[in-house]
Amino acid sequence: MRWLSVLAPRRLSSRIVALSLGLLLLVQAAGFVATQASVGRNARQSLAAELQVGERVWRRLLEQKSEALVQGARVLAADYGFRSALGAAGDPETLASALENVGERIGAGVTAWVELDGTVRALHDRDGKLGDTAKLGRIAMQLAGSGQGAAAAAPRDRMVGLVQGRPVQFVAVPVRAPVLLGWVVMGFPVDQDIVDDMFALSGLQVAMLTRGEDGTPALVAATAGVGSDARLLAEAGDTVQVGKASLLLRRVTLAGADGGAQVLLLRSINEAVASYTQLRLVLGAITVLGLLFFGFGSLLMARRITTPLRSLVRASERLGRGDYSRAVDDTQRADEVGDLARAFDQMRGNLAEHQQEIRQLAYWDRLTGLPNRAQFRDAVTAAIHGSQAAAVHGAPALPLSVVMLDLDRFKHVNDVLGYAFGDRLLKAVAERLSQQAMRAGDLVARFSGDEFALLLPGSDAGQALAVAERIAAAFEQPIVLDDHTVDLAAGFGVACWPEHVQDTSHPADTLMSRAEIAMYTAKQKTASALVYHPGIDAGSAQTLSLLSELRQAVDRNELRLYLQPKIQLASGRLLGAEALVRWQHPQRGLVPPMEFIPFAEQTGFVRQLTLWVFEETARQWPVLRALGVQRVSVNLSTRDLLDQDLLAKLQARLQRHGAPAQAFCLEITESAIMDEPQRALATLNALSAAGFKLSIDDFGTGYSSLAYLKKLPVDELKIDKSFVMAMASDAEDAKIVRSTIDLAHNLGLSVVAEGVETQAILDQLRSLDCDEAQGYFMSRPLPAADLPAFAAGWAEKLSAAASAAEAG
Repeated sequence: MRWLSVLAPRRLSSRIVALSLGLLLLVQAAGFVATQASVGRNARQSLAAELQVGERVWRRLLEQKSEALVQGARVLAADYGFRSALGAAGDPETLASALENVGERIGAGVTAWVELDGTVRALHDRDGKLGDTAKLGRIAMQLAGSGQGAAAAAPRDRMVGLVQGRPVQFVAVPVRAPVLLGWVVMGFPVDQDIVDDMFALSGLQVAMLTRGEDGTPALVAATAGVGSDARLLAEAGDTVQVGKASLLLRRVTLAGADGGAQVLLLRSINEAVASYTQLRLVLGAITVLGLLFFGFGSLLMARRITTPLRSLVRASERLGRGDYSRAVDDTQRADEVGDLARAFDQMRGNLAEHQQEIRQLAYWDRLTGLPNRAQFRDAVTAAIHGSQAAAVHGAPALPLSVVMLDLDRFKHVNDVLGYAFGDRLLKAVAERLSQQAMRAGDLVARFSGDEFALLLPGSDAGQALAVAERIAAAFEQPIVLDDHTVDLAAGFGVACWPEHVQDTSHPADTLMSRAEIAMYTAKQKTASALVYHPGIDAGSAQTLSLLSELRQAVDRNELRLYLQPKIQLASGRLLGAEALVRWQHPQRGLVPPMEFIPFAEQTGFVRQLTLWVFEETARQWPVLRALGVQRVSVNLSTRDLLDQDLLAKLQARLQRHGAPAQAFCLEITESAIMDEPQRALATLNALSAAGFKLSIDDFGTGYSSLAYLKKLPVDELKIDKSFVMAMASDAEDAKIVRSTIDLAHNLGLSVVAEGVETQAILDQLRSLDCDEAQGYFMSRPLPAADLPAFAAGWAEKLSAAASAAEAG
């Protein structure tokens, strides 16, 4: 596409000129095409009319020559001497002399006396080309209407016949005395002389064609512009191309006694169109002048637009550099460009007025009035540089500490009491922090949200930790706003310079970052305050590395689908399985789920893991169904339930692999439901309506109430393994399991027990009417490819047990 960028003008002025000229060329081209088509159409129509007139001229020319022959024949037929010579003993020489005299006088090529039986008694052939007199007799009989072997045709006095391949116009006049004695027949050749006369009269090109006995066309006569190719002329349609000339053609057929002839009237299309050349030259001149005028006018218009725009660009560059002193040009114009320039200049003035306020906002938090992160960073940098400068002059380097703190449960305050109340609470926290940092040089700042920081120059780790504990103790006193009492708590992180920052080009950023790492670690460990140490940072680096590798695991096909079988207790047969994910790391080997699943839930990557497990299970569903598996369970996390597009994503994968929704049971923990109950309930209702089975996993370990459980569209309860594993030895756990099974059955739900590790537990669950079970006693989680082998082995085990029972 580089050539397009080269051809397309980049400057606005060039594009305006190019667009104007392009539109003009387009209009002129359309006009030229329309004119050209009209010229061609009008030329053809004019030539067609001219050829039609030429046909009438041709026929009139033949009529005139024929009429002269008729008059001469009539004079001869009325001549007394000629009549006298027609007697039975008439002198043939006298007849021939009379025929010759009359024929020469009127210019006839052939003059003859033909008797009633068609015999030519006397003949004068001027050119000696007639040859067979019998042919002349037949022509005379046809003119008289005396056909042979058929009904006689109507008599006529003229016709065209072919004599030795050449057309001849014949006329016949009867001689009566008083009875019919015979006919005087006269004819003249239709040859080059008549063609030349036609050209002289009409200006049309003329060609005369005949066909021999074998159908081959022959050119008898033609004007100079027609050419000599008889076949080309005979096979041509409405037009014929002769050399470089294109001729419009009209055919005139001349029928004779024993053959036919065609006269072709032609007119040059090139000559007709050439008369319009002057019009094309005028149009071309108009186009050139239009391009010149349009180009000049477009250039002036483009410059009038782009010159002030370039001025505005330069003004914006000055504003970008912080120069607000120079006014914008072209504000005096009365058009839209002037409006833009005046608006731009007004903006420049407003920026100049608020420049100081903008600079102040860049370093201060507008809500609390405390310094923000940028000012805090500059203060840390200045304190480090001051300490370094003192060390260069021999004075001891003073330490300094940064304390980061983040409020606990502040999001809950916003959600329950509203953001306006949250803002007031942040102001109260800022006042309390400022009261605790009373030393000169101490700095309190607000970073964002509920995160604050303290700069303590001259303080080491112990002193900074003491300040953090003092603030934590101060937070034990609740803050009262209106009628609400809010208990505050926070996590604190401490980092010191130079103890925790060495050999770095950005000491302030590193110091702040490490204090923040210590703060988040303290919140995770539920400690109020924590001083940074390298082990924390190493764990953070490992966590970030794990996240990067986990994101690549899907693309690199490192994830593996594992299935743990589920057994129907009533029949003992394989009924279902739980789908699990394992990570086959290329260096670390098989990564345990507890090392990456919780981390994936924290980062939100668990959504991708859930979709991978679901799609891989759907892909293998035909194999699982063939093994007798009726349903596969897939775990959903809290983040999955909060995904509004979850149902659409699952249905897309079902459609891709042709698996039904009824083949899946989606397992949700109680805690996942209770975190966002309303949104979770809406998602569960949509999933249930789509045909998915729903199960509450780890039932008994959460805090959901029975009233709320009744509202959930679930089909199954899954008893947590912590109760199942100890039920054989702990009566209380056995009671919990029994109660849970009864509760589920009363609610119309099925029950699955996990953690079955012994035959005794399996038998006890069967006696309690538990529906399904899974655990290490039946099978550990297996690679999906190993499930067929398990199914076969389990079936053999059931068969053996049944045989033993019958034998016993």
